[in-house]
Amino acid sequence: MTVSAKALASLGCVGLLAGCTSFYDVAIETPLTPKLDISRFQRVLIAGFVSGGSEDVDANLETARLLRSQLRRNSELQVVDADVLPLLEIAADQGGGPEPSGGDPDGFAPAEGSDDVEPVDDDESMSEEDLESYETIFANIGFWRDLGEEHQEPLILTGTIYFSPHARSGMETRQREVYDSFGRRRTVPVRTYRDRRGFVLSPKFIFIDGSTGTTLYTERHREEILYDASQNTPALSSYFELMDRLLPSVLGAFSTQSVRGTRTLLR
Repeated sequence: MTVSAKALASLGCVGLLAGCTSFYDVAIETPLTPKLDISRFQRVLIAGFVSGGSEDVDANLETARLLRSQLRRNSELQVVDADVLPLLEIAADQGGGPEPSGGDPDGFAPAEGSDDVEPVDDDESMSEEDLESYETIFANIGFWRDLGEEHQEPLILTGTIYFSPHARSGMETRQREVYDSFGRRRTVPVRTYRDRRGFVLSPKFIFIDGSTGTTLYTERHREEILYDASQNTPALSSYFELMDRLLPSVLGAFSTQSVRGTRTLLR
């Protein structure tokens, strides 16, 4: 038998087998390893966040509200109903914050009213680097342990939130449709200058054991969204749009997730 004859015979067998075989899908579910073991906690406290950036959005309050709402629907833990802490102010009282500039080398600040230093609005001058200097509060085990004792030793969720206007300009390659003399359509790359404005959201979520005050888990995100410069999008709308992108990852720390899919089997 020649090679071509063998190939035809093999194809015939495959066709006959396929005609006598049925296919069916079986649903499967593969569990994923949880980021954090929360089995020993019954309660979760969204304490608040050290926040900075845009004055148009109170990132501390809005983030706490959003996470509480999401956890009430997507977690078995009881969400503690408590006031959101002004953590930026508390961290500053504990000695956190950027090093003072313009002062005396020996540590003495200029006298009030001195012409050597101009008054600066803290909210306007707050940068992402400045915000990081307040993170010393998360190493204050006694503070978090006392807060945990006050609320029956819950899992505490806190961290930093930086939400600020963001802009990017430059040359971009975009596809443009053109038609030739015969009316045939094709696309060609075109380099254009584009000015875009939007917002950047850079949160750091810290999970703390309310019974010991120690940090259990930390995750950091960074998201940005840009619009045409002519588009006027409210800051709060952009904030929620950016938070929607990272919420699944944050909520994944509170429950065991699984990947659902199907497998095709022969019968």
